[in-house]
Amino acid sequence: MSLDSTSSSSLHHVVIVGGGAGGLELATRLGDSLGRKGKAHITLIDRNRTHVWKPLLHEIAAGSMNPDKHELEYLAQAHWHHFYFRLGNMDGIDRAKKEVYVAPYHDEDGVEVIPRRTFRYDTLIIAVGSTTNDFGIAGASEYSIALDTQGQAERFHRRLHNALVRAQTQVEPVQAGQLEVVIVGAGATGVELAAELHNTTRELAAYGLDKIDADRDVRISLIEASDRVLPALPPRLSKKVDNELRKLRVHLYNGERVTEVTDKGVYTHSGRFIPSELVVWAAGIKAPDFLSQLDGLETNRLNQLVVHNTLQTTVDENIFAFGDCAACPWPGHDENVPPRAQAAHQQASMLVKTVKRRIAGKPLPEYVYRDYGSLVNLGRYTTVGNLMGTVAGGSMFIEGLIARFMYQSLYKMHLMTLHGFFTVMLQTLARMITRRTEAHVKLH
Repeated sequence: MSLDSTSSSSLHHVVIVGGGAGGLELATRLGDSLGRKGKAHITLIDRNRTHVWKPLLHEIAAGSMNPDKHELEYLAQAHWHHFYFRLGNMDGIDRAKKEVYVAPYHDEDGVEVIPRRTFRYDTLIIAVGSTTNDFGIAGASEYSIALDTQGQAERFHRRLHNALVRAQTQVEPVQAGQLEVVIVGAGATGVELAAELHNTTRELAAYGLDKIDADRDVRISLIEASDRVLPALPPRLSKKVDNELRKLRVHLYNGERVTEVTDKGVYTHSGRFIPSELVVWAAGIKAPDFLSQLDGLETNRLNQLVVHNTLQTTVDENIFAFGDCAACPWPGHDENVPPRAQAAHQQASMLVKTVKRRIAGKPLPEYVYRDYGSLVNLGRYTTVGNLMGTVAGGSMFIEGLIARFMYQSLYKMHLMTLHGFFTVMLQTLARMITRRTEAHVKLH
């Protein structure tokens, strides 16, 4: 192992592990403010070469978004914004030496491309996000697909497309369950995926798959252990979404707990069997398992790193964690800050100030979570949500075009943090023009 050769011993070294929305925004803003002026050495480490905003993965899975047109090259972003990108997967740290260990990187054929490396840090910020929690359900890891990464979303879309093509070319009629997708978990991901699939499966069938009657042959089922969809959100919002999904002929199984997943379908605790070609697991999240073995750092039962309100880990003041992988206290509540995109964005913004204050030897700010509400997008059909902290001082229910505009603006805000207003405006105009010359669903 050798230390990163680009290191400069005289600068404050900030290492950010995880290039999700929060990690990439943080690296970009620190690069623009500190890296550009030579006040700090900023390094971002991620196991992927490109970045896609995670809330869009259900659209990639359904085929309503082409990832090639929305992914961002980490190397290019690092070049433009004065930080360093290193490809790899962190697998350990040494807190005494202040070193991060990154595993060797292999290509798809198993050939080692990059050897094991070591990166030293003065400030380490961990933002590795979350993975799907299958709760140890029999067959879940083997026979279902999660939507944690772009690769998983693309794999699901390939299998969906192949299932439709197979049904089109076979001699015998479509069998029960052959074109059924079962989604386990009716949180935001499951609900949004169900609506997108209702649209894209019909568009796919319209492109020459004339033997498939989407209304008759394609079936989408949503299983939720709670008594309503979107159990973490206000009941009024849940009821509205429930009604919209039923209009789309999505089969809802509320109050059903999955006990086993097989290659033929899904079993629930009530004895129900739902045959399926594809199973998506979106029922819960946890932090990556390796976090519980990071040189004594404190974690909870979901493998999240336990942090103070400064986002410093409880064991080491030089190590910070934020986003889904951190268990951050929420004063006045019995739970931690919820693992939501708005929390990660807020924490990234605070950590920009935190790093500057650490370098200057000043006291660190404390994070206070601000809940601005929730938005759920049901594709072209509708968007609903509730806004918190309105003029009335409470919560306001919204739907329709206003809600859809606000939902889309969340992604634009993320892009503007990464690229600036002018670049995002040009990208938006270009996509509006090219959209008229392209299929509105991915056909392969």
